[in-house]
Amino acid sequence: MIQKELRAVILIELLLPLALTLFGVYHGVLQVLYRAGVIQDLSFLGIGYYQGLTAHGVINAIVLTTFFAVAFGNAVVSQCLEGGVSAPAARIGLALMVVGTLVAAWPIFAGKADVLYTFYAPLKAHPLFYVGVVLLVVGSWVSFWAWIPGYRRWRKNHPGQKTPLAAVGIFATFIIWQICTLPVAYEVIVQLIPWSLGWTPGVNVVLSRLLFWFFGHPLVYFWLLPIYVMYYVTLPALAGGKLYSDFYGRLAFMAFIVLSAPLGLHHQFTEPAVSSGYKFLHAALTFLVAVPSLATAFTVAASLEHGARQQGGKGLFAWWGKLPHFDSRRWLFPYLFMGLVIFILGGLTGLINASYGMNAVVHNTSWIPAHFHLTVAGPIFLGILGMSLYLSLGLLGKECAAPRTALLVPYVWTAGVFIFSAGLFYGGLRGVPRRTNLGMSFLDPTSDAYRPDWVIGEAAAAVGGCLMGLAVALFFYVLVRSLFGARSQQAADSFAIPMAAAYHDEDVPAVRNFAPWVVAGVIAILISYVPPLVQVLGANYPLASG
Repeated sequence: MIQKELRAVILIELLLPLALTLFGVYHGVLQVLYRAGVIQDLSFLGIGYYQGLTAHGVINAIVLTTFFAVAFGNAVVSQCLEGGVSAPAARIGLALMVVGTLVAAWPIFAGKADVLYTFYAPLKAHPLFYVGVVLLVVGSWVSFWAWIPGYRRWRKNHPGQKTPLAAVGIFATFIIWQICTLPVAYEVIVQLIPWSLGWTPGVNVVLSRLLFWFFGHPLVYFWLLPIYVMYYVTLPALAGGKLYSDFYGRLAFMAFIVLSAPLGLHHQFTEPAVSSGYKFLHAALTFLVAVPSLATAFTVAASLEHGARQQGGKGLFAWWGKLPHFDSRRWLFPYLFMGLVIFILGGLTGLINASYGMNAVVHNTSWIPAHFHLTVAGPIFLGILGMSLYLSLGLLGKECAAPRTALLVPYVWTAGVFIFSAGLFYGGLRGVPRRTNLGMSFLDPTSDAYRPDWVIGEAAAAVGGCLMGLAVALFFYVLVRSLFGARSQQAADSFAIPMAAAYHDEDVPAVRNFAPWVVAGVIAILISYVPPLVQVLGANYPLASG
């Protein structure tokens, strides 16, 4: 069971970022309207285009994901490791994250931090934006550290037993997070904060970008691995079956520790300051990181087939019909299943982005946010929505007040994401730029820069974006209505995250211990990043004043 003293902490970590996500999604809908030319202005209702774009990215991609990973981690570690979370440390971590979020929010909404979620120099934000980001990250570190004594105690009390798979996945997630946030912490604390305070004359932009993308791509796996935990332990249970292979789950999580960080240069293929040899190395490693994802796809598909056949499914493909796609009693299932469906295209388009040659065609076009939304807005966002609702209601001992509407949300969202991304893919292949207010330029019929061939793609993206907004509105209808429903203390006390047993419960010593995988990951990072770092530091680039 989940520790009683953690329930309030987890609920705040779930509900506070969800409330902020209303603003993030609202500005996301505005973005597609700006880009389609429906809004032809620099601002709307007092919020500037880039101000809204920053709010959309920071809230959805940093605040929501970090809070959720900590909340879900607290729940999983508490349940799997017999109360293995230090409640005082968890409260300190929560306090730091909340303060950091509020501190960073002020400059964003005051129009003093229009730097997007990547906060690239030479774009300069108010110092409080950077301070808030630091506090948010440190708070997540403290929350992670709150699990370590409990993990060590569990191992001591259960000699010879395997650590539960869900806990392995969560610890892998935060080992990656701990490693990848160190360079960006250096960037923010040593470079950006003194620069924004006027204490230094400028910033080394090339070094800043290198440090950010050391963090920026592992960040994707920090977002993704909590959802993988759901795929391995929760989805098979919802399907009525078992996890096909315990070993493959452990191997995938350990492999991500090694492979997630040393590949960030594929985001910098057009960076002239880094030699092509290092970029090629990172491209090769990017393709290699697809291996644990493919293993996951196989294992999860086999697990779903087992569950469907347990329910009477037959034939080569007909067993799919026995999965609970429209079972309102298991409304969480489609949040995870449809995320998988979306992620198939997200993975395929990611391989194009990582290809050294093809990346040059799509780089900095609308193709990139199309791919990004198939990954982040696919399995990650749907998983966060579904599990946040499930955890919130379970911890409070409440029933879902509108299960059929809850069931509808992932299908509306999936339709919206596919239409949105199809439009942006279409435009990206025709050179439509990303992050640009097209309504003030290329999609303004009165402008000399007007591009009529870009209209159809951005129009489709606007339709898809509005459908995505509708799905979120339906979700909040379900959440708010359910939160005001009747409460059962008995249901709250007995609540637990569904976790499937393993069909093949292999015991492989190589995936029992994190230490060798962490060492291998550090070695891979040193090989892939020390030479480019030496190259950049030795070039003596002029400082940008901002």
